[in-house]
Amino acid sequence: MTTPVLVIASRNAKKVGEIAGLLAAHDVTVQSVDKFDGVPDVVEDGETFAENAALKATQTARVLCQWTLGEDSGLCVDALDGGPGIRSARFSGEDADDLDNNRLLIQRLRDVPQQQRGACYVCHVAVSDPAGEVRLSVEATCRGRIVDQARGENGFGYDPHFLLREYHLTFGELAPVVKQYLSHRARAFARLIPELVGLLSG
Repeated sequence: MTTPVLVIASRNAKKVGEIAGLLAAHDVTVQSVDKFDGVPDVVEDGETFAENAALKATQTARVLCQWTLGEDSGLCVDALDGGPGIRSARFSGEDADDLDNNRLLIQRLRDVPQQQRGACYVCHVAVSDPAGEVRLSVEATCRGRIVDQARGENGFGYDPHFLLREYHLTFGELAPVVKQYLSHRARAFARLIPELVGLLSG
């Protein structure tokens, strides 16, 4: 029996690596969209994580005629009225990197007391069939708090500043195997995987 192939509609190598790790035990072959030539970038002009995830999944699937997973995630900070939200990757500009975004985040929160720095990571995952129709869609969250000092070298994005209160560790300090059980992405995939495996094997 041929192992099903799932294209990940992302060029973020660390994100693709995390997703591949979450699917590793389920006999799903994961391929980044980077492995294919001529696939245009998806314009993420949706107004929600769900809309952007669906755009990535469906547009890429139609180009490649393959099962495709689109994922959109971001950080929603209470004191910033839910920002940066869907603009998390572009918080400090279109060409922003993680360092720039984190610097701006801490700057925006400089007058906010620690106890008022609640935040939520959100992950929405959409899976499209080869015809470009969304067949699965799930969302999950993980609550935490933003800390000034970057802590840990693991993860990416805002992970070094996102503290899990109950563990007293940031996502940047968590071992990847632990993050695979606790993160917003892990929680979304825990909901997705049973249906995804059945869909791809069917």
